[in-house]
Amino acid sequence: MEHINYLAFAIPAFFIFLYLEYALAVHLKKGHLFKYESSVSNVSIGIAERLLNLFIAASFYELFNYVYKNYAVFNIPNTWWVWVLLILATDLVWYWYHRLGHQVNFLWAAHIVHHQSEEFNLSVSARITAFQALIRNIFWCALPFVGFHPVMVITILTVHGAYSFFTHTQLIGKLGWLEHILITPSLHGVHHASDEKYLDKNYGDVFVFWDKLFGTFQREEGAPKYGLTHPIKSYSFLWQHFHYYFELIEAFKRENGIKNKWKVVFGNPALLNQDIRPLLEKRFLQHKSNDQYRFKFKKYLNGQLIVCVAFLTFTTAFFSYLDLADKLFILLFILLTLINCGALLEQRKWIYYLECLRLILVFSYVFLKFDLLGLIFIPTLILILLERAFSLSNVYRNYVLQYEKVTN
Repeated sequence: MEHINYLAFAIPAFFIFLYLEYALAVHLKKGHLFKYESSVSNVSIGIAERLLNLFIAASFYELFNYVYKNYAVFNIPNTWWVWVLLILATDLVWYWYHRLGHQVNFLWAAHIVHHQSEEFNLSVSARITAFQALIRNIFWCALPFVGFHPVMVITILTVHGAYSFFTHTQLIGKLGWLEHILITPSLHGVHHASDEKYLDKNYGDVFVFWDKLFGTFQREEGAPKYGLTHPIKSYSFLWQHFHYYFELIEAFKRENGIKNKWKVVFGNPALLNQDIRPLLEKRFLQHKSNDQYRFKFKKYLNGQLIVCVAFLTFTTAFFSYLDLADKLFILLFILLTLINCGALLEQRKWIYYLECLRLILVFSYVFLKFDLLGLIFIPTLILILLERAFSLSNVYRNYVLQYEKVTN
């Protein structure tokens, strides 16, 4: 067991901190800082990113190593003062990656998911997509290019990411003199706000130096309103990931000439036609959820998330021991389950067919393991016969897809 990835323990630790934050919020009579649907959505996106990251993390270390060996400008030694320099350099790269992520459309398409939540708590830190992780790691190549060893870079990125987790909370107020040095929860809350005076502020992740140097620093001067300036009002796992890409495609098709099309891809999000999103919502979200109702059987939804977290933790720990079939099954099962969770929140009527697909996937994997894949038609046939005999789809809709009226 010498190849166990001990970063797997960070996953249950994340949920322990989430629980502690929620328990403290309830104790302080601030339970309103959490909304069940939002928390499920945040966690679902985080699970997907962590899972997909398992398949690409090694390739990025190889990329860092390749850049370092072939293009490093300096040969920077591993001494104590270099680590100080490295954390500053890391935060500077983050600042510009982050700032460009808000100012360039195709980069914003990957980063917008992190800002969709209208709540601001530790669960929001999980709203990182695989697309954002890919882009972010390309920017990190600047560090081995300068001459920092890839092992040092990976180590400091772990610390850097851990710090930013704790800045996503409203339970910690302003921290006095520390706010002249560090990005605190108050300062990062400003960054997540949609109020006009707070827009495009506080891009730093650890230090405030860069925001002050480049003119983007802003203190909290009143309770922020969190989320996007134009909220998407959807908990769909797929829609949250892809809606802005659809908007860019639609805007791109509407423009004439290479110059105008170029501006759609590389222009500022503030200049994008704001009429496009409502049009696409009408096209793709015809059965948009009724905000007055919510999914009744939370235990069913929670159980699915718990299974996903258990699979993710196991897969993270033993990834190097799993064969390709195991990895692909876990990947598909978790992604289908997360899509299902979002569909439950959105009151989608096609969930039953997604459930059947997931069940067939499980049977296919089991049959594959026992070298009986040729018999997969049997459970599929049984499902069809049960549907014909007992109308399972109606049973599912009547007894599982139950929603209750929200009472304030």
